[in-house]
Amino acid sequence: DFVLERYFAKHEFSTKYLLCSSDCESVKIGDILSSDESRSRFFEERLGYTESLGNPILRKEITNLYSSIQEKNVFVFSGAEEAIFVFMSSLLKKGDHIIVQTPCYQSLTEVAQGMCGCEVTGWEMRPENGGWQLDINLLKDSIKSNTKLVVINSPHNPTGHQIPKEMFEEIINVCRQHGLYLFSDEVYRFLEHDAKDRLPAACDLYDNAFSLGVMSKSFGLAGLRIGWLATKNANALSKLISFKDYTTICNSGPSEFIAIEALRMKDQLLHRNLEIAVRNKIKVKTFFEKHADVFDWVEPIAGVIAFPCIRSDVPIDINKLADDLREKKGVLLLPGTCYSFGNKHFRLGFGRENFGEALDQFEAYIAEGNLIK
Repeated sequence: DFVLERYFAKHEFSTKYLLCSSDCESVKIGDILSSDESRSRFFEERLGYTESLGNPILRKEITNLYSSIQEKNVFVFSGAEEAIFVFMSSLLKKGDHIIVQTPCYQSLTEVAQGMCGCEVTGWEMRPENGGWQLDINLLKDSIKSNTKLVVINSPHNPTGHQIPKEMFEEIINVCRQHGLYLFSDEVYRFLEHDAKDRLPAACDLYDNAFSLGVMSKSFGLAGLRIGWLATKNANALSKLISFKDYTTICNSGPSEFIAIEALRMKDQLLHRNLEIAVRNKIKVKTFFEKHADVFDWVEPIAGVIAFPCIRSDVPIDINKLADDLREKKGVLLLPGTCYSFGNKHFRLGFGRENFGEALDQFEAYIAEGNLIK
């Protein structure tokens, strides 16, 4: 089972406060189609099939997120999940070996391992020296004769970590040296809390890189179900195009229309979402400073999620805490077990407007003595 998605399917729409959301506060359709002209064009759209590669106008708008990508380098999918599935299914085969930055979204490992029959090596991040750390030497030592792909995610889900620029460039050089594909999950790009930490897109630096983008995370428009891959590898891209004929074939026309309009106002959306994230992160920091006797955390530097943990000397299991908090206060946490990362960590999401209200409920839960050391 897809543990994380099954967890959300069970609890997301029946729990009042989501303290673990991975996306930003969304907006209404009317906020995107705010002019009479855009609404008129929307209502004139025909509900027929759309182009398999994605609406050419949408693909053109997506190129504005990159420095050297052209429309022909962009392939639009029905969400990031389909992009991951099609990529892995098209380019990997049984016996291939891949290296994946972990902890990670489950499909980044499971599609390759469970469906394609690949060998998967985790490149695990560890909370050390005041941050989440990756060891580049572990990546180099993990490469085998049958290694075909390296998968990275930056800004990172669930830690909010950003790979340093020097290491990012070294990862690309390692992939180039060994002729490996690089799958770069960049769905939180543009939500760096300090713009100087922003990385270039991998697809702009390396021809065998595939950069994953989506309207769901940084833009806060998960309901559109629009994602994409950008790459300069035309041969590999042609394989993905053929495979998509067996999945969704094409995307939702209304969703593509709204995505076009949203990308035309991307600066406005990103500014709003970043403002909410930075404001809420101050509340997160205050909360964990107050409860440092119970929790450890590494402050995220990008995105809208963090991955704190219950201190090792506090005898509380995160699954029991999450269940009790949900039942008593209607607050949802995502246990780190959904990332196969022990029984102490949990994902905290701070991209929603009602985050403060949800955090207050967690605070009340603690004040009532529910956490007993």
